[in-house]
Amino acid sequence: MSMGVYDEEEHERRAQKTGQVDTDFAEMRTEYRGSLDYDSGDSAEALLDQFKEIKGR
Repeated sequence: MSMGVYDEEEHERRAQKTGQVDTDFAEMRTEYRGSLDYDSGDSAEALLDQFKEIKGR
């Protein structure tokens, strides 16, 4: 079979394969516990000043 030739059987096989959904993962959900710390960082002005300093080098 040359490249680009339509293969109906292959098309059907792929359609069936992609039509199946594996739902086993839904039963195995992992629950994470802990804390999250968020650092907002410097102000926008301080970041712009730092950028200008770096760019000026």
